[in-house]
Amino acid sequence: QVQLVESGGGLVQAGGSLRLSCAASGRAFSSSAMGWFRQAPGREREFVAGISWSGALTYYADSAKGRFTISRDNAKNTVYLQMISLKPEDTAVYYCAGQLSGGSYSNTDAGNYAYWGQGTQVTVSS
Repeated sequence: QVQLVESGGGLVQAGGSLRLSCAASGRAFSSSAMGWFRQAPGREREFVAGISWSGALTYYADSAKGRFTISRDNAKNTVYLQMISLKPEDTAVYYCAGQLSGGSYSNTDAGNYAYWGQGTQVTVSS
């Protein structure tokens, strides 16, 4: 079992940066591929980025490529999402998610993630 708690969201102007953190509890964290998703009002939850259990492999949605970086520190049981050059269309609730052991870092389907945080709001003003 893995419990996830996100932090780091907030209000930022377009072009600004934020770093989201996801603190995990549970021994399964270090063997789990992790991901970040987001959901804007009136829209479906969408994949943003994924990372393998070791952190060596990452995968990004086209909207995140070149601006967002996912990373993890297994010693601290934490996953990060560094976001730069933020745009108003990045405004959403951002969720950290974890897969069961053996899952793929490139899995973009929210239904394949077993663990979810409560979300953190990111608002980008124009």
